[in-house]
Amino acid sequence: MTWLLKPREKLKMVGHVLEGEENFLNSRLRKIVNLITDDNTREEVIEIVENPQIHIGGTVYVGLSLDTSPAGISRHHSYPGGFLDHAAACAKIAITLCDVVSKVYRGKVNRDLVIAGAILHDIFKPLSYQREAKGYSITALGDRIDHSTLITAELIRRELPLDLIHIVCAHHGGHAGSVWPRTVEALICHLADQADSQLNGEVLRAARYLSRATVGEELDFMTSEEAFEIVNTKTVEGWAAVSEVIERIRQRRAGKTTTSES
Repeated sequence: MTWLLKPREKLKMVGHVLEGEENFLNSRLRKIVNLITDDNTREEVIEIVENPQIHIGGTVYVGLSLDTSPAGISRHHSYPGGFLDHAAACAKIAITLCDVVSKVYRGKVNRDLVIAGAILHDIFKPLSYQREAKGYSITALGDRIDHSTLITAELIRRELPLDLIHIVCAHHGGHAGSVWPRTVEALICHLADQADSQLNGEVLRAARYLSRATVGEELDFMTSEEAFEIVNTKTVEGWAAVSEVIERIRQRRAGKTTTSES
């Protein structure tokens, strides 16, 4: 089923409008979405990912592009592109857990629902964040309605399957979320989300500490790639090399900035 949007001219637009007002499916996400075998499910996921917006009270809320959005403000994936990293990592972890269920435990699992849930569970986080000079803050929409409620409402509006809606409802688990996972697919997505969030968050936290301890300040918008580089340098070469790798990262950033400006 395809949910028909109201004519744009009748609606107020709030948020970041992408260049050309188009958001073609990112190549990293496309490879994962294409693993969904059911045509209807795959098409619905593509439509949501290519147009991550929600209509509330005559207003269209859009957000940061998926390419530039973080997946968190401070704890995990809190850098441009963090959303894509998190979505891709969750999907890969979830697919591996599907293999464990089917090949090790000889259980049944609906992979299409798992992949769809892994991609969609945080899809409205870009609507919840806005970039500031040295970080991110919560938008007016995100301050009033959390991202899980937003995507749950959108999936219900689109009349998607109950079991997929349950996956996004339960991805935080019963302690932090609104409901415990009640299906194998929901449990897999919850565990994948939890594992990647903790892995990314711990590495970022360690790298920030190493940065403060050696050069006296953190790198703004530190990416996971930079964080792993810093942590691995400390592990292999010791404390003395940490300040050197941070300087190399700064030089790379400066080079990219110079290239983009020219």
